Order: sequence, then C-alpha cells, then structure tokens
Amino acid sequence: MTGLIPFNRKNSLAGFEGLYDAFDEFFRYPAKRSASGGTFRMDVEDTGDAYAIIAELPGVAKDEIEIGMNDGRLSISVKREAVSSEEKRNYIHKERRAVSMARSIYLSDADHEAIQAKLDSGVLRVSVQKLEKTSRTRKIEIA
Repeated sequence: MTGLIPFNRKNSLAGFEGLYDAFDEFFRYPAKRSASGGTFRMDVEDTGDAYAIIAELPGVAKDEIEIGMNDGRLSISVKREAVSSEEKRNYIHKERRAVSMARSIYLSDADHEAIQAKLDSGVLRVSVQKLEKTSRTRKIEIA
C-alpha cells in the first residue's frame, strides 16, 4: 500500500508537493478549474415525494442548458461556444472555444410528465416528482 501514488501527483522533491500543486492550479484553464475536471457539481436529494436536483452552473445561460428524461435517466448537458476576434494594425487574432459537459442520474420511479426546472444566479434547480407506488401483491383464489 505504501507504494501507491495518486494518479495526478508528479514525482517531486519532498516538501514541495503543495507548492507544485498550487502552481498547477493557478495556471489551469479557468473553465476546468471551476468545472472540477470537465463537469459540474450536482446534488441529488430524495424529499420523499420528489427528487430535488441542484446543479452549479456559474456563468451559463439558460439557452446553453439542455435537460432531458429518457427511460428513467435524467440528463443535464451544457454546450457553450465562444468566438473572439481582435484586429490591430499588423495582425489578426481569433480564438474559438467550445465546452461541453453532461451529467445524468437514473431515477427509476420518476414521473416523466412532472418535471420542473429553474435557473437562478448560476444554480439550476430541477424538481422531479415520483410516481405513486402501486401494490404489486395480489391474493389469488384457488379454484
């Protein structure tokens, strides 16, 4: 067990690991830093009669989010594209950036028709009502 090294650690001098990690974190692309490795944070809570899903999507507009339900699987995806161009005397500078993130969760007893979503200040709140459970037991009379 002592020979195991975390996957994201580099071989470095003893005592300087925290310093190297701080430099790596500082120079990392901001979208990845805030999106925790290419995705977004999502909490799911069972409130008894519904599921409450909270997704952190700072800086994401409503038209960049897609929510879908397919065979009990709720999917939240984000697609962003940004193009910037700058022209000065002797050069033209153009950049394109595309970000795509998605999360999904299986909700076996979700009511596909009773889903509500709201985006407010970078926080997406999705409420998914549960289907009423019906008893699957039946007494069978013997003839």
